Amino acid sequence: MSRLVLVYEPEDACRTRLARQGFPPHHALEISSYLAQSTDLALEFPAIDKACAARGVDFVPVPLDEARSVLTGVDPAATLVWTLTDGIAYFRGGAAPAMARLGGLHTIGADDSLFALCQDKFRSGAVLSALGLPVPPAGLARDGKWLVEPPVSSSGYFVKPNRLGAKIGIWPDSRCRRAEDALELSRRVHSAYRDDVVVQPYVAGRNVRASFLGVDPDAGVEALGVFFVDSGGDFQTMADSMALYGDTGAAAKAADAYDEPDLVPVAASQPGADRRIREIARALMEALGVKDVFSMDFRVEADDTVHLIEFEVCPGLPCFDFRAYCRSQWGLSLPDAMAETAARRLMAAAST
Repeated sequence: MSRLVLVYEPEDACRTRLARQGFPPHHALEISSYLAQSTDLALEFPAIDKACAARGVDFVPVPLDEARSVLTGVDPAATLVWTLTDGIAYFRGGAAPAMARLGGLHTIGADDSLFALCQDKFRSGAVLSALGLPVPPAGLARDGKWLVEPPVSSSGYFVKPNRLGAKIGIWPDSRCRRAEDALELSRRVHSAYRDDVVVQPYVAGRNVRASFLGVDPDAGVEALGVFFVDSGGDFQTMADSMALYGDTGAAAKAADAYDEPDLVPVAASQPGADRRIREIARALMEALGVKDVFSMDFRVEADDTVHLIEFEVCPGLPCFDFRAYCRSQWGLSLPDAMAETAARRLMAAAST
């Protein structure tokens, strides 16, 4: 029987490892919140299992630390590996597609080299810039010292950790006026998380999330979902993100502190920006090999100027925006969308 192996890194395993490395509990909690989608999606494993079984696929969710033993000795022709949570530094999910490649197994998603690239914002930005894509130029700082000085900016700067996601280390004052303020933020980030910071000129505009799941293996950029994400503020902070997902998100919902952002199709008001975003997605797919499942974050100005902020090869599948995308683009719930994607890939693999 064909099988879908979903590999994920749990939040609690990450917290335990960070504690051994000497991180205080509150910072370990913040860092591990990046893995909240593994907590949220686990609640739907029965629904995914049912959706897969209806399509003749055996669903096998596997914590990362058990993946090596599970993937050893399986039939490469009948096994598909889907990596749910990525990571190369604080998180370790990038090992899963590499293990799959060593075993000659089929995978959902990009090549494992891209898992490493998109987790390092500074290096990723350099590659995207070399491709001629509209990424803000960046400086890099470590604990109050410039490794690469940022360009002079009349609009001020935006400061974010280099290898952390889910808005970890982004505070209300992460937009600052002076380069000296950015260096002070780099000291705070290094003290809390031991990470460098990317320092970019602040770019105006509304936040946009572009999501993609190739339920149809032949789907292209026409299947991209492009939405403004209006959260009521200029940008989301770590506190905003932690209130939406995982263990901390569940607590926020129980306390009625959950405020889901609004999603508005970009094409409805700025079709030119929508077209440009799809052109950028096509460039990533053709030049970098981004495929199957991914997301991109943008800032879009009123005159249709588009700024590419970053891309992810492990988007938050159980997040509100990705669920909405599956419904609007494919007419499927998240479990059915995942099962249908896997079943079609396994069918294609069996015929080759």
